[in-house]
Amino acid sequence: MTTAQNEAQSASWTIRRVLAWAVDDLKKRGFTSPRLDAELLLCHVLGQDRIRLILDAERPLQKAELGRYRELFQRRRAGEPVAYLLGVREFYGRPFRVDHRVLIPRPDTETLVEVALVRTKHLDLCARVLDLCTGSGCVAISLAKERPTTCVLGLDVSPDAVDVARENAMRLGAVNCTIGQSDLFAAVASTHARFDLITANPPYIPDAEIPSLDIDIRGFEPHLALAGGDDGLSIVRRIVSEAPGHLASGGVLAAEVMTGQASAVCELFEQRGLSDMQIKKDLGGRERVVSGVIA
Repeated sequence: MTTAQNEAQSASWTIRRVLAWAVDDLKKRGFTSPRLDAELLLCHVLGQDRIRLILDAERPLQKAELGRYRELFQRRRAGEPVAYLLGVREFYGRPFRVDHRVLIPRPDTETLVEVALVRTKHLDLCARVLDLCTGSGCVAISLAKERPTTCVLGLDVSPDAVDVARENAMRLGAVNCTIGQSDLFAAVASTHARFDLITANPPYIPDAEIPSLDIDIRGFEPHLALAGGDDGLSIVRRIVSEAPGHLASGGVLAAEVMTGQASAVCELFEQRGLSDMQIKKDLGGRERVVSGVIA
């Protein structure tokens, strides 16, 4: 094929044609949001929004653009999450950098932020907050940005996650949020620090269920952030067991849970002396966050 023929073939790949092919391919492979995935990847390559894709539908892609799109599309076709391909995921109205080192923030987890803010509303000017299993820092940083006068500490056992969270805190200007490495409470055990609020989005998926998760989760997201032991509650039990020793009087503990775990977690709260337990559902109607207060 001549150079002229190659150029003519490339020129025939308009935005409309590329998207039609990509969407059809992802549909055949069983992806749940083929059009959104295809459009987001192309927006990333072209540096424009989805509205522009419609307005410029007949524009041919340049050779470099087409090559870059093919590269990203092949990775998506293999199951790699769109958030990792884009390098960003929005959470609580802010763009968080994400990659394979951290769990991708989910809209469901915004429920944890909402519960934390509501249950500490009376302390909005001075709360001391600890966020465990902080991952990308999405919960800790969101709380810090929503309450600029509070002091927030985000901890994670993974040094890779800590690096990501620190970058997010710096990039988003969360000057009142500190990120550190720790196996749950280990970093604050010797300080005798007491917190008005402890939040956690711990690993809570039973180990036996992980192989049945979608490929984009089980194949790409960090296993450490998913695996919750035999029944999914091994990390949750440790958090609830140790939390009362780190809560100030009247302090709140709020933890994200998996569907079907809320009742068991409420029992754990009660056994450790917490009261006024509340279960908050996410936007999908699933029991998502358990919270309680220490006397």
